Amino acid sequence: MYGVIEGFFGIWVIIGIGYWAGKKNLFGDNGRYILNRLTFFVASPMLLFTTIAAAKPREALGPQLFIAGTSAMIVFLAFWIFSRLAFQRSSGERTIGAMAASTVNAGNLGLPIAIYALGDISLAAPIALFQMSVMTPISLAMMEKATANGETKFAGVLWRTVTNPMIVASMLGLLCSIFQWLPPQIIMTPVQLLAGASIPAMLLGFGLSLVGSRPLQRSSKRRLEVWIASVAKLVLHPLLAWALAAWVFGLDPTGQYIAVIMAALPTAQNIFVNADRYESGITVAKDTVLLTTVLGIPVMLGFAAVLLNFG
Repeated sequence: MYGVIEGFFGIWVIIGIGYWAGKKNLFGDNGRYILNRLTFFVASPMLLFTTIAAAKPREALGPQLFIAGTSAMIVFLAFWIFSRLAFQRSSGERTIGAMAASTVNAGNLGLPIAIYALGDISLAAPIALFQMSVMTPISLAMMEKATANGETKFAGVLWRTVTNPMIVASMLGLLCSIFQWLPPQIIMTPVQLLAGASIPAMLLGFGLSLVGSRPLQRSSKRRLEVWIASVAKLVLHPLLAWALAAWVFGLDPTGQYIAVIMAALPTAQNIFVNADRYESGITVAKDTVLLTTVLGIPVMLGFAAVLLNFG
């Protein structure tokens, strides 16, 4: 499981650099704002497009895709409903919390773990494809509706949704993937360069956000939600994936192991970027990302030990 440690280490280092830069005020008072806007409106759409466009749907359309999608949506809906009933949060906060509880770090953690821990980078494709082409557009459409500032006309909300750069990039990437076509390299070169800035900018922005903040503060009145979202992400999600792999799809121990490890990945950092962009659920997003990233290694090693020894 060296690949797990290697993947997490890279994330911690960049977050640490962001934290150090924030302490030194290297980026000024608006550093986090600029980095998160860069990520949401420019770099992440480019990353979504390049990742989805390069995917081969036929290779990803297998049991692992349905396991990843079904388990993620169950956790998403369960947390969304629970947050409404137990905490009576706004629609925006419920959606961000549900995203934090169900969206895995399929990019900068899923890919290296697929390579080094599972031995095949294509194993990260099903969950990445589902999240980027299905889950991201749906959740962002929900956030657009939740933060419409009193706008009740369906046409207005629909326009905000279809012009969201993340959704536009996802849909264009999906079309390119389906038709197995990519724009000429003269166009792809700047797109790929901007895509490469997404994850570093995202992690640096997250590190900046930690300056002066104290996670899991009682005064935030969100501590219980953060723990519930973290347990849902690191425990409930992989257990659901295992149940689907073993009982519904009848996968062998190796297939079950792949499904569980991919589902046990911590919360993706882009959930914090989304929360910051829509100014909703920021505390839950930030603390859940931090907590699941810290606890991710022991949890994944525990699942690996159980599945490899008793599978």
